[in-house]
Amino acid sequence: MAEYDEHPAYPVGLRLNGRRVVIVGGGQVAQRRLPALIATGADITLVSPSATASVEAMADAGEIRWERRRYQDGDLTDTWYALVASSDAAANDAASAEAERTRTWCVRSDDAEAATAWTPATGRSEGITIAVLTTTSQGRDPRHSAAVRDAIVEGLRDGTLAAPHHRTRAPGVALVGGGPGDPDLITVRGRRLLAEADVVIADRLGPRDLLDELPPHVEVIDAAKIPYGRYMAQEAINQALIDHAKAGKSVVRLKGGDPFVFGRGMEEAQALAAEGIACTVVPGISSSISVPGAAGIPVTHRGVAHEFTVVSGHVAPEDPRSLVDWKALAQLRGTLVLLMAVDKIGAISRALIAHGKSPETPVALVQEGTTAAQRRVDATLADVGERVVAEGVRPPAVIVIGEVVGVGTGPEAAGPLDAEPLEG
Repeated sequence: MAEYDEHPAYPVGLRLNGRRVVIVGGGQVAQRRLPALIATGADITLVSPSATASVEAMADAGEIRWERRRYQDGDLTDTWYALVASSDAAANDAASAEAERTRTWCVRSDDAEAATAWTPATGRSEGITIAVLTTTSQGRDPRHSAAVRDAIVEGLRDGTLAAPHHRTRAPGVALVGGGPGDPDLITVRGRRLLAEADVVIADRLGPRDLLDELPPHVEVIDAAKIPYGRYMAQEAINQALIDHAKAGKSVVRLKGGDPFVFGRGMEEAQALAAEGIACTVVPGISSSISVPGAAGIPVTHRGVAHEFTVVSGHVAPEDPRSLVDWKALAQLRGTLVLLMAVDKIGAISRALIAHGKSPETPVALVQEGTTAAQRRVDATLADVGERVVAEGVRPPAVIVIGEVVGVGTGPEAAGPLDAEPLEG
């Protein structure tokens, strides 16, 4: 084993675009390694009599060629890189021997010592690939490699590991969906852009805890829109985005949930486009699905709901400005998710009942979902208006209407199981 210390592996990045790569074995190892190999643009052939469902899907999609048979001598002809990962030890030995004869770099999942190449633990952050390969006097330690890789990637993503940028950032605006409130639920890309910003224009419903992590030089502008209270007009927000971008600043518009789910993000994008300002949209996790999930409510469930509809409740059903067909919604058998509807829920429940929805339909109100202040109030369509007042429910709150509200309360609430499997 001393050779690991005396002659360490030489790290190198393989450029495999258009070059032949052969995988022997279609099991879990191939399933893990194939996506990264496909991303390189390699010409990939899989040799295996069987494969996992995911690997088969890659073949069906034309991402790889699959020869459904056992390995045969000569399969590595003109091959630049081989991954030997079958459950047949004799086939692995034979393929490894051919790779040695043909001078093909070969990784073996079953015997690292017999391999001519090792796969490092890799991760990516901000256009950088981190590859970690550790060895000890007792041999390779993949778990240590993975732990080091994870620490580096996480440090780069959350800013605890500083890496100075030796490049000029182009000014512009990023519309970043911050998720439902928990700072850990912002996307990796959104968090990175936030860490690089010169100016942050933040909503009240965005992940506020992240603002405390910003460097002192970052200008934070409060764009809160408090119901029936203080707010920054949308026109003023648009103008602030334009002015700071034209001043050469990197601007992040930090919004709650997703920018385009009742977030007026498209209005901001259109205003920027009219001024010729570059705009990047970073999707966020919408509170319409994440907040019910955090409260133990699935918006769909097999045998209970095959669809869910997300509705803005900021305009009452009888208001002539309403664009919602409440009669049609009352006829649906699936789940209704209402956003911005706390003060209108009484009128909404009456409209749904008037159009045929059962008064006994379960309702759940989840206030300040995914945060430390989260709480859930259950009701029925008949009494939800009274319950909101009695319990003092305040915005922000997500309201879920439908049988899925009771799914987690007992097996009788789940209903009969469907015969067909559901994705995910």
